[in-house]
Amino acid sequence: MSQALIVIDVQNDYFAGGAFPLWNADAALDATEKAIRAASAKGMAVVLVQHVAKAPPGAAPFFNADTEGVKIHPRVLAAAPQAPIVVKHYPDAFEDTTLHELLQARSVDELLVCGMMTQHCVTYTSLSPRAGSYRKLTVLRDAVTTLSETVNKLALGGLGRRVGMATVDEALA
Repeated sequence: MSQALIVIDVQNDYFAGGAFPLWNADAALDATEKAIRAASAKGMAVVLVQHVAKAPPGAAPFFNADTEGVKIHPRVLAAAPQAPIVVKHYPDAFEDTTLHELLQARSVDELLVCGMMTQHCVTYTSLSPRAGSYRKLTVLRDAVTTLSETVNKLALGGLGRRVGMATVDEALA
């Protein structure tokens, strides 16, 4: 069994000073860094996913190409300096990207998922038809966040009926 940690959209626009700051972003970032360190210590693949708006420059409300906000958060880059970056343009990180091929080349059959936004990109990726080809998928519930605590709880509640849920410590102890 080979596992990979998929870190979705932990980008500057989602933090204070960005175009679309999320609830609890700093705590989710702390947990994401912890997950990256633990996964790396276990020799697991870590893959960073970056959303870039597929619209004319400046037309999207955030994640516009060539902006500070679209960049992956520097603490994530520092924690995973060698991790490949998969650029996506849709909520599902598998749609029109190289993610599946990258994971297959590493013989990955189990995914751990964390990142932003729980009800959107984390959910779409976790429920992707392509994600169904993996033996197991677990969302790290303390390393995700979204618009508010309520929306996060609702998203995790719904998603938890379809995929595994664990804390960073439970999944990577």
